[in-house]
Amino acid sequence: MSSVLFLLRQMFSRNGALALGLAAVLALAPAVAQARLGGGSSSGSRGSQTFSAPPATSTAPKSVAPMERSMTQQPARSPAAAAATAAPARGGMFGGLFGGFGGGLMAGLLGAGLFGMLFGHGMTGGLGGLESILGLVLQAALLFFVVRFAMGWFARRNQPALAGGPQSSAYAPQAPQGGASGFGGSGGAAPQPQPQAPVVTPIQVQDADFGQFERLLGESQSAYSDESLDRLRAIATPEMVSYFSQEIAGHVRNGVINKVSGVKLLQGDLSEAWREDNEEYATVAMRFSLIDVMQDRASGRIVSGNPSAPEQATEVWTFMRPAGSGVQGWRLSAIQQAA
Repeated sequence: MSSVLFLLRQMFSRNGALALGLAAVLALAPAVAQARLGGGSSSGSRGSQTFSAPPATSTAPKSVAPMERSMTQQPARSPAAAAATAAPARGGMFGGLFGGFGGGLMAGLLGAGLFGMLFGHGMTGGLGGLESILGLVLQAALLFFVVRFAMGWFARRNQPALAGGPQSSAYAPQAPQGGASGFGGSGGAAPQPQPQAPVVTPIQVQDADFGQFERLLGESQSAYSDESLDRLRAIATPEMVSYFSQEIAGHVRNGVINKVSGVKLLQGDLSEAWREDNEEYATVAMRFSLIDVMQDRASGRIVSGNPSAPEQATEVWTFMRPAGSGVQGWRLSAIQQAA
């Protein structure tokens, strides 16, 4: 025991500096990973298209990351899919081959054989040899078919008479239509209506809209760099502002600040634009350059990033506005990362 402790002490003293350096990197990892507006993740809502991949564009020709955070609920699965998922599977290999009773029988025989092997009686020693096993199998099979026949006979006796049988007549009670009997009777619970998907109508995006998208790209990055939630509320949806607030709070806890400057749109094109209900959406792929550094909040020391070397990013932004609100009504509602 003393030798083990000695080796551990030697390893710690030899690699102590490396361990401390690694701990410092890990402590700053969350701050570094959250650099840039949106934290380099995919967040927000795109209305009914939130969980559908935006169409590819020349700016973002590859896949777009799905939403990692969204306040929009995923659409419910169909009853058939839910039933298929909830259907119990056969228990193990023997259950799939022989059914519930046969699976239990075969598992019991195998367990008895293994028990015999463990205690030195051989594979069949636990049941008294091959003859005993065959006899047990025949008796169990006979019992299985007798029980199965009896259960089927009782089930048929308890079934109601079929149409056209002795109890069928024009005055027999009829099954209520729509799940409820007439005059307010309780003939069964009526099926709950499923919420209908909104009608999606394509819309045209004008040059003035694209100019507004570029302006919001720069203004949102600047407001995020200044940690101004008031400015962010004026150009982003409440959902996106809540995510930005969480990221800024994380920077404060880590003692750093994300400084973004020199934002310049290099290329952009429309992925899709549509109207649903009383809201309009436009999803735009944008490739832009920026200076993105993480600074120590107290000293201003650069923690990550290069203040003199712009970096490029390609993201897919979705903007939302109330229908008829004009160019000034657009607000940032989602950011997705492009591959």
